[in-house]
Amino acid sequence: MTALLPAGLIEVAVTAPSVEYGPMLPFFVLAGGAILTLFVSLIGGDVAQRLLTPLTAVATLLAANAIFAIRLKEPDPSVLTGSLALDDLALIFDIIFASAALAVAVIAWRSKSLREVGRGEFYSLLITAVLGMTLLSSATDLVALFLSFELLSIPLYVLCASDLRRNGSLESGLKYLIIGSLASAVMLYGLAMIYGATGDTNFYEIADMLAKTPAASDPLLLVGVGLLLVGLAFKASVAPFHQWTPDVYEGAPTPVTAFMSVTTKAAVLALLVRLSAGPLAPVRDNWAIVLAVLASITIVVGNVGALRQESLKRMLAYSGVAQAGYLLVGVVVGTGLGVAALVFYMCVYVLMNLGPFAVIVARERAGAGDGLRGMRGLGREAPLLAWPMTICMIALAGLPVTGGFIGKVLLVQAAVFGDWAWLGVMIVIGSAISLGYYLRVVAAIWMPEHETASDPSAPVLAGADPAADPGAHPELIAVAVAAAALTVALGVYPEWLLDLARYAGETFIALGV
Repeated sequence: MTALLPAGLIEVAVTAPSVEYGPMLPFFVLAGGAILTLFVSLIGGDVAQRLLTPLTAVATLLAANAIFAIRLKEPDPSVLTGSLALDDLALIFDIIFASAALAVAVIAWRSKSLREVGRGEFYSLLITAVLGMTLLSSATDLVALFLSFELLSIPLYVLCASDLRRNGSLESGLKYLIIGSLASAVMLYGLAMIYGATGDTNFYEIADMLAKTPAASDPLLLVGVGLLLVGLAFKASVAPFHQWTPDVYEGAPTPVTAFMSVTTKAAVLALLVRLSAGPLAPVRDNWAIVLAVLASITIVVGNVGALRQESLKRMLAYSGVAQAGYLLVGVVVGTGLGVAALVFYMCVYVLMNLGPFAVIVARERAGAGDGLRGMRGLGREAPLLAWPMTICMIALAGLPVTGGFIGKVLLVQAAVFGDWAWLGVMIVIGSAISLGYYLRVVAAIWMPEHETASDPSAPVLAGADPAADPGAHPELIAVAVAAAALTVALGVYPEWLLDLARYAGETFIALGV
């Protein structure tokens, strides 16, 4: 079209960007589902609140997940004039986000915090966060990157503070808001510097320009890249930018902690993979060693920090820090095998982390709290919760016959073949240290009968029912059992997921690395 200007001024032709509505269908489904869930929650009556609202949210996530799975057969490397890419790499991570949100929606179904903030608001914010994550994993433009980053962050700030009558939750939301805002500001400065040094916002235009000019050594560009990585490191709980993680994870409602613990890492790592194949590729020598050192520090800090924790949520927070270090190795290696190992381990990590959080929610409802002592005697009281917890702890430690073992072997293999063998050694050392706290949980679960959580010294949550039947949480048992079963299945028969992970690795190679 032609812009209408006052007489005497030059007419400027403005071309409207083309919008490919077909490839963007899953984004529309998520956005529409979030709004629809909120409207359904306005319907009066207990049936609408307890059934229709959760079912609408679950249906939205299932529909988006199905579309993402179908799109795997028809990936689209350029959407919305090159601002997004729905390739295999993005679609696999999108399935991870939607699947994790589905599990969390089930875990939160009868959550106290859900009743406090409102079911419609809770599920709508959850879906909106998933929308931000799916856009972030597809972002191929600096503007799309920042908007997606904020779209996933803002709902999480609110969800962390959704237990309105508990000071810990409000404190968690405030801390996450402050730290998250700082990370966003630092990252925005970095993006502005990268744009100032290159004059473009598209990832691959930036990469092409840097490959042809000496701008790759421009201090403005290198500072911008450093600030961008620092902002992302905050969000992914990479040491030494992880200090907020234990406090926020402990204070936030447990279903929200479960969601954050896996999806935010996955979103940032998906973006890092895409960045390393695009605008960061020409300056790889400058940032790869920095990320390698951060990965090593993260592995050590996370595992050592978890050793002395009595709260399982804090322990899993430090465990998540260590896991971020393991996953970061796949980005540092920068090969198709490294990306495939990262994707495989990320899928397994979702399973072996959601299982324990489902068990923790069940113990909190039974009045045992999230402390280690609350796990004592669980093997006798509720075997259907005890066995999944045991299996997931063993998998997180990386012991054989679990998906966690296969994932860590793949990461070590990728590090060795990619000339980063010392990072493989760090993974092995970190896994050895982690036995000190994962096996503590297993020991507590199978302790003798006289040391169960009914001991008067065990913590009891206010408002919980200490006499609650351990089997009165079928949805939590279902999530825990499914997570543990899939974790073992991937340890015994990992080929199908390996094939899927290889697609992501092939996409990474096709992007030009």
